[in-house]
Amino acid sequence: MKENRIVLGGGCFWCIEAVYRKVKGVLGAVSAYAGGARANPSYENVCSGATGHAEVVDIKYDADVISLEEILDIFFEIHDPTTLNAQGADRGTQYRSVVYYQNEEEKKCIQESITKHQKQFLSKIVTEVSPLPEVYPAEHYHQNYYNHNSSQGYCQVVIAPKLQKFMMKFPDKLS
Repeated sequence: MKENRIVLGGGCFWCIEAVYRKVKGVLGAVSAYAGGARANPSYENVCSGATGHAEVVDIKYDADVISLEEILDIFFEIHDPTTLNAQGADRGTQYRSVVYYQNEEEKKCIQESITKHQKQFLSKIVTEVSPLPEVYPAEHYHQNYYNHNSSQGYCQVVIAPKLQKFMMKFPDKLS
């Protein structure tokens, strides 16, 4: 097993986490905060927009099972990387599209993925690509949110369609 890590933000972390928890080769997906100026931020701090953090998912994966390129293919399908600081009704810098990398090889792969996926969008991809900052796990009640609250309105209206899209588009990646 070749364990690796990537940190992705694409709107509400509940959505991204719910999808990646179903991806074959993903060893763990943790809702978290990254990219801001305050140590140990809370959800309330991040939602204020004052800390600069994004809602992200810290993903650990087995690179022998799934590649970074495949993880990014899923990422660019399940959110809109062309909307600045927004996904649907979720608005603010905490909902920005972002990929945090650990080394130049990952950065190159991310940039190549953006170039590849740009062809499917009329608007320019605005996904931030930055070195991996400190990542702070979100509060316990945010972890595995969809599985614990799947009948809740937001889960039904926003997360469930993303999961369906993932399952239809990537049936071979389903764990």
